[in-house]
Amino acid sequence: MDSLRTAILLKESGADVFGIHMRLVASSRAGDDGGASSVETDQYREEAIRDLCSRMEISLFVIDMRERFEASVIQPFLRSYLDGLTPNPCVVCNPTIKFGHLMEEARRRGADRLATGHYARILPPDSESKRFRLCRGLDPVKDQSYFLYGMTQQQLASTVFPLGASTKQQVMRWAEQAGLAHSLPRESQEICFIPSGSYHEFLKERVPSSAMECVGPICDLQGNCLGEHKGIYAYTVGQRRGLGIASTAPYYVVALEPATRTVRVGRSDDLLCRECTVSNVNWVSIPAPGAPLRAEVRIRHQHIPAPALLTPTDNSTLIVRFENPQRAVTPGQAAVFYQGDVVLGGGTLSRRNV
Repeated sequence: MDSLRTAILLKESGADVFGIHMRLVASSRAGDDGGASSVETDQYREEAIRDLCSRMEISLFVIDMRERFEASVIQPFLRSYLDGLTPNPCVVCNPTIKFGHLMEEARRRGADRLATGHYARILPPDSESKRFRLCRGLDPVKDQSYFLYGMTQQQLASTVFPLGASTKQQVMRWAEQAGLAHSLPRESQEICFIPSGSYHEFLKERVPSSAMECVGPICDLQGNCLGEHKGIYAYTVGQRRGLGIASTAPYYVVALEPATRTVRVGRSDDLLCRECTVSNVNWVSIPAPGAPLRAEVRIRHQHIPAPALLTPTDNSTLIVRFENPQRAVTPGQAAVFYQGDVVLGGGTLSRRNV
């Protein structure tokens, strides 16, 4: 829906538009519940896209990105879970696949710009800044700027986000009025290559059983063993259910320790964290700062950005110290830095400090 609305808006503005669709899924199978596999879902969406482009008189190119997607997104995703992290594949895919390889393919076919249906905005250089600035979309619920912090200045200069000033409700109303709502594939909020939403099943399908069956202890913060698990990949920081621990008060996963195969649990207050380390930092809208600066930091997509002090330790690593402790800081997730609507940059949460 969002991509189609983007294409129509550009056509109405007088742009010469063609569609370009990525084929991403290499192999999969149906889930145990009999639901569609990621391959079947991808094939269905491709057929729907071809039909819609034909109806809208938009030429379409289908690009085979399966090998690149497997190497750049899926394999790091699998390794991260086995290493006790909770990865976000979208923040890897966007700068590497969509605005990297896909943009190159679009240019080869004559495109000057790559437009997508992301709910985000790009401000050009002006008297205040010599750089392109990535900004939040105006729809506070749908804003997707969090997933785009890894983009470069060159990528921002060649990208268009026509829906940045729109709301999802406006786009849905347009689809209804245009008689297209029932022709569009159902949108999923899950990871694109795991349409079932069960990453446990995806891991079991893709990872050798010897790597999955890594039994280890579930211990509290005092070192007491409270139970046993069959693989740290099945846990994430903040998780409450599925621990199998009898207690009058609930336990939560506080940390995963892959070196000892330990799942560390604590009480609700133990999830609070005032300071963390962020690595692989990309400064997208500003140059890398040479001194500490204040910003609001988002540690999950739906997290309300929290005021913090960012202290660089080298060119790609910094310490985030929150004004108030934040709940469930999760290694592997993205930390994204904002000043107002502007995305300063972001990186990967690598460690909870205190």
